[in-house]
Parts: sequence; C-alpha cells; structure tokens
Amino acid sequence: VQLQASGGGLVPPGGSLRLSCAASGFSLDRYFIGWFRQTPGKEREGVSLINTADGSTYYADSVKGRFTISRDKNTIYLQMNSLKPEDTDRYYCAADRRPPKQEKLDNIATMTYYDMDYWGKGTLVTVSS
Repeated sequence: VQLQASGGGLVPPGGSLRLSCAASGFSLDRYFIGWFRQTPGKEREGVSLINTADGSTYYADSVKGRFTISRDKNTIYLQMNSLKPEDTDRYYCAADRRPPKQEKLDNIATMTYYDMDYWGKGTLVTVSS
C-alpha cells in the first residue's frame, strides 16, 4: 500500500491549488481516504475525507465551501480555492478500510495521525503574497 501526495506549491492569498494523492499497490474501492495537514510543533489534523464506497464527503469547518475532495479511479484530489495564509501547512493523504468513529466524522478536524492506517509523504502548501 503506497500513497503519494503531490501538487503543493506557493500561491498568493485567494489563489487555488489542486493536490493529488495517487494510490499504488491496492484499489481505493471501499476505503476512507483523508487529507490532513500539519504545522511544525502541532498535531496533524483532518481537513477532508471521502468514503469511496458511497462517495460521501466530509470537511473541516475551516475549509467548507473552499475545498473539494474527489476521486478519479485510483487518485484522490483536493481542490483548494480561496486559499488563506492560515492554510499554509504540509498536507498528507491517508487511507483506512475502517470507518472513523461517528464523533470524528461529525468533526473531521479532530481526526489525527492515529485515526488512519496508511500514510503518504506530505506536500507543502504555502499561501503568501
């Protein structure tokens, strides 16, 4: 099971980026795939999650209406629009067959590193003028 995140970069406030998470060695069917972000010195937190079994999606309150998670075959995307300086972080994608606890689904931002089994290396997003 391998996950490879890409697409990060430097973008001005108000700009857009699309992150990609390519899976290899397994099919993404019937997995929970999440995007997380982490600032040095802080805990990794959930940003968005997709249930590939039924397509349901979940978002942290801080990104609702700005970020969109989607899937195309064995790649998961995170379209990030109206980016803010506070979105600056290293972004990671992760996968797990098990559904998160309902309390986590109700508040994706409370998901952490320990809630997912498989992780890819991160991609850095910097929002700055």
